[in-house]
Amino acid sequence: MYEGAVQDLIDELGRLPGVGPKSAQRIAFHLLAADAADVRRLTDALTEVKLRVRFCEVCGNVAESERCRVCADPRRGDDVICVVEEPKDVVAIERTREFRGRYHVLGGAINPLDNVGPDDLRISELMSRLADGAVSEVIIATDPNVEGEATATYLSRLIGPMGLTVSRLASGLPVGGDLEYADEVTLGRAFEGRRVVGS
Repeated sequence: MYEGAVQDLIDELGRLPGVGPKSAQRIAFHLLAADAADVRRLTDALTEVKLRVRFCEVCGNVAESERCRVCADPRRGDDVICVVEEPKDVVAIERTREFRGRYHVLGGAINPLDNVGPDDLRISELMSRLADGAVSEVIIATDPNVEGEATATYLSRLIGPMGLTVSRLASGLPVGGDLEYADEVTLGRAFEGRRVVGS
């Protein structure tokens, strides 16, 4: 335990996701030793992001105006929507340069243990986007964990009766991985998603 402002800083840093007590202490002492200009740039960046960044009115991605850069891009296809949990997932998919459609960010996943149900996510907004008939396929790209699977199942049951193609990202063994280290769920998924090779 430290006194006053130092402990307050450690406590606040410790509230960040993925930052434990030791990491919070290490970051706090790094900031204490840093140049005042470096700390000022950090505080300016934090203030600026809270002032300028919002969520896209269409898809829920982060944006600095009413629409994010993907929704504002006229070259993107309107017939396919990729549903993800968080804005960081949009960035991950965009890095692949494989997807040229639109996104819909749910803002999380169904998680009864944390009291997160379908009404807490942007599912009604998704259904509104699908109602106009412009979309022919919905790709569900939620995380391959229990919450992501529950969300994907819920969405597929909700969207299925609309006559749209509903697909799920394949999951399985990572490139460079060893079979002996794969868990049962991952290995099972790899078997389900197997493809025919050769001719």
